[in-house]
Amino acid sequence: MKKETVLKRAVSCLLAVTLTAALCGCAGGKKGGNSDKFTVGIPQDIDSLDPHDAVAAGTKEVLFNLFEGLLKPDSEGNLIPAVAQEMQEKENGKVYEFTLRSGIKFHDGSPVTVDDVAYSLNKCSATGPDGTPLVPEFANISKVETDEASSLITITLKQADTDFPAYLTCAITPEANKDKEDTAPIGTGPYKFVSYTPQDRLVVRRFDDYWGTKANIENVTFKIVPGTDTLVTDLEGGSIDMFARVLSEQARTLSENPEFQVLEGTMNLVQALYLNNGREPFKNEKVRQAICYAVNRQEILDYVSDGKGTIIGSSMYPSFKKYYMPELSDRYATDVEKAKSLLAEAGFSNGVSFTITVPSNYTQHVDTALVISRQLKEVGINAEIKEVEWGTWLSDVYTARNFDATVIGVDASNLTASALLSRFESKASNNFINFSDAAYDENYRKAMNETDDAARTESFKECERILSDRAANVYIQDLPEFVVIRKGYSGYRFYPLYVQDISLISRD
Repeated sequence: MKKETVLKRAVSCLLAVTLTAALCGCAGGKKGGNSDKFTVGIPQDIDSLDPHDAVAAGTKEVLFNLFEGLLKPDSEGNLIPAVAQEMQEKENGKVYEFTLRSGIKFHDGSPVTVDDVAYSLNKCSATGPDGTPLVPEFANISKVETDEASSLITITLKQADTDFPAYLTCAITPEANKDKEDTAPIGTGPYKFVSYTPQDRLVVRRFDDYWGTKANIENVTFKIVPGTDTLVTDLEGGSIDMFARVLSEQARTLSENPEFQVLEGTMNLVQALYLNNGREPFKNEKVRQAICYAVNRQEILDYVSDGKGTIIGSSMYPSFKKYYMPELSDRYATDVEKAKSLLAEAGFSNGVSFTITVPSNYTQHVDTALVISRQLKEVGINAEIKEVEWGTWLSDVYTARNFDATVIGVDASNLTASALLSRFESKASNNFINFSDAAYDENYRKAMNETDDAARTESFKECERILSDRAANVYIQDLPEFVVIRKGYSGYRFYPLYVQDISLISRD
């Protein structure tokens, strides 16, 4: 691939592998199972089959198996060619040329064309009512040009951006299927869509005309298992073969079962008590800071994940070594008296009441909310817990921003700092906490416009400091990830992103 070093510079420097684990297969396996079928339990329904409209990290990690961009991440945090076969960077990061992979096909057997690429990029560039593109960084695109004869796609930016290749994981889909993308999706990935039953399952099948290494298992079902008790029952009963992100106590129990193996990595997300900065009492910075001082994050880790996980202090997790600032984790050491004092200064000496809306299918987040609620009582804050279904959380909290506070984990959709920090720009369409700070906006724009890597990194770090200093949210941890998989299967890899790559798994 041309300019391979450009790709590695743009991405590898951003991330180091949190953990890469290969399973060692052994005798035995699923009762009645075979090498052609594999069932993965997932804790939430699919919010959209259209990869450009999907919001939930849990949906995106599944659709990773069906869709690819011009480039895609591998399990070591590098960008590798996907729909594109070659890339050239020109004019110091202002122009990028991609050569379409020869012979690449969509799942329906039709050839991928440069027009399909242009359609997909333009779809990701389309702006909503607030003027923000679906992929915010695509606002920097000046034009997309195609040359069918040479299979060339040329992207010209308004301003140079050496991180731009990392945003090109945006799914390439056929323009001919534009009216069916949410009902009969078509991509180029190692698996193709078969069927979807809401609240029940998504079924996919190996794409035998895949351009790369073919998936090992032919038929895969993603079974929706919303309850933790049901999860363990289904694993032990043999109706599912793998479940990622089980609870620590479940991991302990299942590790004692000779039918299973348990792997440990990290979730690569920012778990926090997210506060609606546009609603009282959180418009008041001192109230937000008081809550930060009232929360004991180590106690949360001890309760939720047996003390495992990494305490964080801003919207960045450890895999982003270049940008991660461990010193911010000590910004708000637990101080009950300080919290009470700040509440009094804010005019709330008699206490504060609010509701924490939390998705009921994520036990870790529910448990975290319960611990926080208990801790806040010590400083006179009454935080009521409201559990809702995942679809309700997406519509009411994330989209409509109709909430006081919520506990959730925010992931990075691509391998750049902006993937975690862009959402806090004042006018960002996904700024669901309504954070607004002129200095933040200025530093974020400065980072995005900067071509000097050191200066760019410092501006991103300043954004992290502002989020911490202004107590935009109560940052808690990057959770540990426990993956349970039936013995007899091997090949699982942890990615430095929220990804489940089923194509690597094989039956021994």
